[in-house]
Amino acid sequence: MTSQSESGSGAKPQKLTSGPGTLLVWLYGVMVVGAVSRSAVQISTDFGHAPLAYSLSALAGLVYGFITYSLVRGGETARRAALVCCAAELVGVLTVGTWTLVDPSAFPDATVWSDYGMGYLFIPVLLPVTAMFWLGKARRATR
Repeated sequence: MTSQSESGSGAKPQKLTSGPGTLLVWLYGVMVVGAVSRSAVQISTDFGHAPLAYSLSALAGLVYGFITYSLVRGGETARRAALVCCAAELVGVLTVGTWTLVDPSAFPDATVWSDYGMGYLFIPVLLPVTAMFWLGKARRATR
């Protein structure tokens, strides 16, 4: 039912997990586990130490989870939702990354997005750019 409304032709939703999309799903999946587990431990054991940092890591985990779900789901609606979330993720990484460099005292502990994701090999800043490129390419491929 969803596929008919998304494509208008009754065809299956476009797969976003083929080719490089598979690598994106795996990387986002790893980031979900990393961000959610890190923030869960930090929030449950020492939330008062750095509530903003720990909350932002939890938010990052939720964003990563939604993008992963959207990529796996496929279809035009999921592609657009993933694209919006990737853009929001990039804005978050750039904002938090810059904030942590300008005012390190605002973050007594690191977030997933601190220093543009340096603690995660800069994957947090590279991943949304790569994903947006892939999602744009996937859209052009369906035209």
